[in-house]
Amino acid sequence: MKALSVIFLLFILTIIVLADIGGLPPQIVALYRFPNGDKVGHFILFGLLNFFFTRAFLSSQPNPRRKLVTVSTGLILALFIALEEWSQQFFATRTFDLLDLTASYVGVALGGWLAWIKK
Repeated sequence: MKALSVIFLLFILTIIVLADIGGLPPQIVALYRFPNGDKVGHFILFGLLNFFFTRAFLSSQPNPRRKLVTVSTGLILALFIALEEWSQQFFATRTFDLLDLTASYVGVALGGWLAWIKK
């Protein structure tokens, strides 16, 4: 799960950098063409990222405090997401969107919850 978490994080970081420089591949741009496609993307990507990281942290400790690990992981990821969304105002190819941020946070919450309840 640790390797999957790191690979998925690198995938998301690649998407962020490509979006910042206006270089997203047409296949990814096509996913955003339907109404609210970007919100769905935020929800899925960050929900999966939180799920993978939370599961990795929970499984890496012999007797973790499940709730503390889950909440801490989600809050750290939420901070990263807020900073990334805020930084978009400095790129001509990006726009800050509170609904994108909300969709990301809902994904983080669901991903964390699913990781927490998984035995």
